[in-house]
Amino acid sequence: MDTRKVYLGGSGITKRISIGGDSPVSLQTMWKDTIVDVCENNEKLEKIVKELASLSMLGCDIVRFAVPDMESAKALCLIASKTEMPLVADIHFDYRLALECLKGNVAAIRINPGNIGSVENTKKVVDACRDKGAAIRIGINSGSLPKDLQGLIAEGKISRAQGICETAVRECEIFDSLNFDQVVVSMKSSSVEETVESNRFFASHYDIPLHLGVTEAGPLIGGIVKSSIAFHTLLSENIGNTIRVSLSSGIENEVIAGLEILKECGKRQGGIKLVSCPRCGRLGFDVHGFVDRWQKELLSMKKDITVAVMGCVVNGPGEGKHADLGIAGAGDKVILFKKGKIIQTIEAKDADNAFREQLSLL
Repeated sequence: MDTRKVYLGGSGITKRISIGGDSPVSLQTMWKDTIVDVCENNEKLEKIVKELASLSMLGCDIVRFAVPDMESAKALCLIASKTEMPLVADIHFDYRLALECLKGNVAAIRINPGNIGSVENTKKVVDACRDKGAAIRIGINSGSLPKDLQGLIAEGKISRAQGICETAVRECEIFDSLNFDQVVVSMKSSSVEETVESNRFFASHYDIPLHLGVTEAGPLIGGIVKSSIAFHTLLSENIGNTIRVSLSSGIENEVIAGLEILKECGKRQGGIKLVSCPRCGRLGFDVHGFVDRWQKELLSMKKDITVAVMGCVVNGPGEGKHADLGIAGAGDKVILFKKGKIIQTIEAKDADNAFREQLSLL
């Protein structure tokens, strides 16, 4: 669906990106640790900045941070001064935290007018965002709907998805009244059906960019399944402008899962395509260990190639014949192949070095 374009970042060293319009679907995640002590802990600051650079190499475009107190707000400003990654401050209840974050290079504020006290407080945040050139994300979750809508849902007069959408509309109307259009909306539920229904209805009536996500999606496998179904359904209808895969797992897994979903949905091109076999009784090579060691590095590379990691030589070169570079094992030997043709046979202990050498030639 056609939407307006919303801009994030651009202050200081931060990259400026856009969401909506003709912009590509962006990928984001949320930092999973506290940052309250960053201002007094330079080692932690450097670690966070390094990790943000690593996430960017993987393909992440935006990272959101929880800001529950003033110390965290100041810490986020410091982090934002050290990274190119556009950062979003996640604010609840206290509008003053948003104002503090906007003293730094924060690219966007996640805030809901309904939980910070008054329209006057919202206006203060809007004015600060307008002055700074920052965007605002409205985040609606199925568990935090207004009481009147909760009542209608309980009485069966509207669906939960309709309640989610109506809540988003009410929040957007406040920003419209303040003549602020740099807004992105997210409507999330732990139910795939509710997430799809609410986003589909909103997209058919409004031109505001949508952040897609299934909230509280669960652990790695369940969360990826739910997110994949919801995102593919909506993205195939050209609904959705930025996504986050919410997992009870590591931040890198969220980014990798999101990256693969975007690729499979045709919303992101290029980069290394990694295929690997699931292992079986013919196992002659530690596929899982090799993939674990190489996945992050491979996905961070800008080479537009296919890499195959296969467990045995029975099917390896044949099933991976389309790969620009493949590796498979047999006992204590490992073979390397290109387009199905074996090019090298080596000792298993030398697999990583040989693989790296052949990769550098592509």
